[in-house]
Amino acid sequence: MKLLESAENYLEAILMVQKEKGLVRSIDIVNFLGFSKPSVSVAMKQLETNDYITRDGDGYIYLTESGREIAEMIYERHEILTKLFEKMGVSHETAGTDACKVEHDISEETFQCIRRYYNNNIE
Repeated sequence: MKLLESAENYLEAILMVQKEKGLVRSIDIVNFLGFSKPSVSVAMKQLETNDYITRDGDGYIYLTESGREIAEMIYERHEILTKLFEKMGVSHETAGTDACKVEHDISEETFQCIRRYYNNNIE
């Protein structure tokens, strides 16, 4: 099943906040993405219903195994694409913005070739 881009963005954001802060609450996602509290609340309910996250009684958000797998895949794509674009001369800000657009639509085959190229020629 192909996840919607917005769901992928939320999962990636949860992972990034977790890496930065350790624990994640909805307000952290609101602040990280700049979205409204109601929008984040609806998204978290959908992610929980689809078993991509769990929440405990204190409101902390945890990625499930499937949620973490998707978040890490999107995060890796974002990181490699951003670095590749920067190596090509794109500014850091534009590279990150463009990587965010491409990371959701690029095929697995194309990304694997980009990853291989990046690892063999740039890193």
